[in-house]
Amino acid sequence: MFAVRAGLQKFNIEHNFEIESIIRLYARWIREDKLKVNSDWNKDLQVKFTVQDPCQLVRKSFGDPVAEDLRYVVKKVVGEENFVDMHPNRSNNYCCGGGGGYLQSGYTEARHQYGKVKLNQILATKADYCIAPCHNCHSQIHDLSEHFEADYHTVHLWTLIALSLGILAENEREYLGDDLKEVNMPGY
Repeated sequence: MFAVRAGLQKFNIEHNFEIESIIRLYARWIREDKLKVNSDWNKDLQVKFTVQDPCQLVRKSFGDPVAEDLRYVVKKVVGEENFVDMHPNRSNNYCCGGGGGYLQSGYTEARHQYGKVKLNQILATKADYCIAPCHNCHSQIHDLSEHFEADYHTVHLWTLIALSLGILAENEREYLGDDLKEVNMPGY
């Protein structure tokens, strides 16, 4: 998304389409009652969630409006009372250390050391889960939790949306902890 937008701007390429984030669409669909998510599954469990603001999505592309939509969606899915924000956040959030090809660079030890800033930020929230809407962020944050034996799980935003809708299949629950493995199982 960022590369396409930057390329169009840099080379002044005319185009007749708009680039949009799926997170903005989720928020719109929830507001329009087209995506009927529900946080009731977490009322009694009170599992706590925090969210990673991806650099490419927030700082480099859509700014704080997409970060606000991200929080809106998360709160609708897990319950506002179960959301714990990182500090700093939104456009000022720390990079996870896995983007821009660094995840595949082979400098694993350096990536882990850089990622400790994000790790400590997540741990400070005391959240059970870190929602990572970006695949690179998800992989890095998950790897940090395993490498440093941290006590949190990493989950994609769509996984929680599907869980809240009651459509998350058994084989799609790989990154969920035991506390959520059986929650809202579909009855098909």
